[in-house]
Amino acid sequence: MATDKASKDSGSDRQARAVRRTRRRMTGTERREQLLDIGRTLFAERGFEGTSVEEIAAKAGVSKPVVYEHFGGKEGLYAVVVDREMSRLLSMVTGALTAGHPRELLEQAAFALLDYIEQYTDGFHILVRDSPVAQSTGTFASLIGDIATQVEDILGLEFKGRGYDPKLAPIYAQALVGMVALTGQWWLNVRKPKKAEVAAHLVNLAWHGLQGLEHRPTLVGRRRT
Repeated sequence: MATDKASKDSGSDRQARAVRRTRRRMTGTERREQLLDIGRTLFAERGFEGTSVEEIAAKAGVSKPVVYEHFGGKEGLYAVVVDREMSRLLSMVTGALTAGHPRELLEQAAFALLDYIEQYTDGFHILVRDSPVAQSTGTFASLIGDIATQVEDILGLEFKGRGYDPKLAPIYAQALVGMVALTGQWWLNVRKPKKAEVAAHLVNLAWHGLQGLEHRPTLVGRRRT
């Protein structure tokens, strides 16, 4: 009987050790990525104020000090999430601008932003949400400004080649990128019509408006200043 009991205990011990080996402890890098993924999801759902360190830690299966160890607190975690999403979106937009023809460049820029919204919805929710932390780490408006700067260089060359003043390129770059960005925010909620159709309508407005661009636009109303 004693031998049988010892044999059973030994088997239980081996099983417990096997389970412990299966549940391998995460490396510091793996834990950091896990916390970032959980934080991104919660921030997108509830915003910065509605998310707590306690909830982040609970979902990760760790204690609160682990979150503080990696990020110094909720603010640090949020800042890293925002920075990553900003870099991702900027990279997607600027990386898409490969065509030589201006109209196709407009299509590529529109598709890139809509692709980001579709593929990284949580990230876009975070970027367009106002947060006191975002004011110091970057905002959607500042990100749109970065993208507009990239477009500005392209427009400047086009303006110069067509006889327009290249110094005016920043105005048109901000207008075009802002138009696509605001439409993207609207499309995030409605998801209709389909992405390609939205891109086509954006380019339709931008391109046909640019086609008839006046070299020296004038105002038709009475106001002049």
